[in-house]
Amino acid sequence: MVERLVSVRNSHGIHARPAAQIVKTTAKFAAHITITRDDLEVNAKSIMGVMMLAAECGAEILLRADGADEVEALEALAAVIASGFGER
Repeated sequence: MVERLVSVRNSHGIHARPAAQIVKTTAKFAAHITITRDDLEVNAKSIMGVMMLAAECGAEILLRADGADEVEALEALAAVIASGFGER
C-alpha cells in the first residue's frame, strides 16, 4: 500500500468536473484507490463518493492505493490533482 498527502489547488475545489476527472483517471488502474479527507474515506472510482468529500481549495486529502499497479495509480492521481484539473 502506498499513500500521499496532497492539497487541492484549483480555486473551486473538487466539484463535478474534477470529480469526473479523478474517476476517469483511477478507473484505468486495477488497484483499490481511496481518498480521505478528515474522517471521510471514499472510493476514488466513485463519482458520488469523490463529490461527498466537498474538498475546497487548500484542503488536504490523503490518497491511498493498494494493488499491483498502486504506484502508477497514485502518481497519475496526484498529477491530476496537482494540475488543478486544468482550471485557473
